[in-house]
Amino acid sequence: MQDAILNVVAKINGYLSDYILIVLLVGVGLFFTIKTKFVQVRFFGEGMKKVFGGMFTKKNGSGISSFQALATAIAAQVGTGNIVGASGAILIGGPGAIFWMWVIAFLGMATIYAEAVLAQETRVRDANGEVHGGPVYYIKTAFKGGFGKFLAVFFAIATTLALGFMGSMVQSNSIAESACNAIGVDYTAWGWIIGIVLAVVCAFIFIGGIKRIASVAEKIVPIMACLFLLGGLIVLITNITRVPETIGMIFKFAFTPSALIGGGIGYALKTAISQGAKRGLFSNEAGMGSTPHAHAVAEVEKPHDQGVVAMVGVFIDTFIVLTMTALVVITVLFTGDGPLAGLTGDAYLAATAGDAAVVSKTTAMQMAVSEGFPAFMSGIGSYFVAICLLFFAFTTIIGWNFFGKVNVQYLFKNSKVATVVYSIVAIAFIFLGTFLSNNLVWELTDFFNYLMVLPNAIALIALAGIVSKSAKNAKKNK
Repeated sequence: MQDAILNVVAKINGYLSDYILIVLLVGVGLFFTIKTKFVQVRFFGEGMKKVFGGMFTKKNGSGISSFQALATAIAAQVGTGNIVGASGAILIGGPGAIFWMWVIAFLGMATIYAEAVLAQETRVRDANGEVHGGPVYYIKTAFKGGFGKFLAVFFAIATTLALGFMGSMVQSNSIAESACNAIGVDYTAWGWIIGIVLAVVCAFIFIGGIKRIASVAEKIVPIMACLFLLGGLIVLITNITRVPETIGMIFKFAFTPSALIGGGIGYALKTAISQGAKRGLFSNEAGMGSTPHAHAVAEVEKPHDQGVVAMVGVFIDTFIVLTMTALVVITVLFTGDGPLAGLTGDAYLAATAGDAAVVSKTTAMQMAVSEGFPAFMSGIGSYFVAICLLFFAFTTIIGWNFFGKVNVQYLFKNSKVATVVYSIVAIAFIFLGTFLSNNLVWELTDFFNYLMVLPNAIALIALAGIVSKSAKNAKKNK
């Protein structure tokens, strides 16, 4: 049954990611880059100042601070996509897929600026003073009447399924498999135990609402990022002579991937770009409509302020954390005496695909760190990646749960019963993800992620005037 479902969903995802998704992500990102006159370049410095200047700013009242909103957004962004997703993109599309991830991220910085600005502009307060915001609110602002309601409901359902349920399965699945690999036990036999522990801890955090989620995120996110980057730097310094070749491979195979993965140049290039696009989306989430839920509840002076902060989130996620994964994996596995070094065509595919693969997306980073660490640290490589993945995936689960909850509240008019039911089902999916097929979990999550992009992108374009006005006014004030 799992294999049958996997084949159907994978085929649908292939069409969506290879054609519709690429056009939307690149098109919307390019549109807002031009519309805002390269907002990601002009206001990047301002965004960095607001992020690091607001790290210790606390917010009292119904909202959260700008940094807490960013930490919650990054908690959702920096997950398995930065380790497992990036590794999978490299193995399937070649090292050049990372170049296309960079392109998607650069354009995505303008897209996420638009998302955050619109989330701030259209947010509402209920009778209790609690802030509610996100794509459903700017979708209804963009399109009045029945069509707007339909798109908002469509987005809310897709988001609840993609993030609250399916997405959480991806994260718990990766936590369980990585932990079992590190300690050397059978994943199918022991993964469910990790699932129980994870479900209990998540339930405690979910009960506390956005303030507890934001409090946990702002403490864990800086620690997990620094820990991961430190480990990656150790690998790169140890293998420093191979790093130039790594960088060269990223640019070389971005345009000539057929030299590595075989097939015609058209097919190979499409594979590299589509892997970069869909894994880029899963990693930084720009254009997907997830992180605006966090940015909407930040208390800032004007929407532009949170827009520039949101851009920094994409930069940290892709250009720092994900790039570290890429450099480590390519340096250790693809250069020197690495297991994939020198392989091309059928030999490369045999080593990276199928049941007999030498390297898989779930083991690539663990293998790279274990072999890339200095000799005296080689024994802790698998544990290091498992711990990092635990932090990444855990924070993503709690961030995504909040995003899903916002949409459940919208669908059921803030019903407390619906919110409780949602939380219980979400916890069940977290547990379920620890023993389902890894490939099926990823394909299901991709499918619902793609469905989120469609109404979100349409609404962003429709409200482009508000976004460009925000950037224009900020420039005048500056």
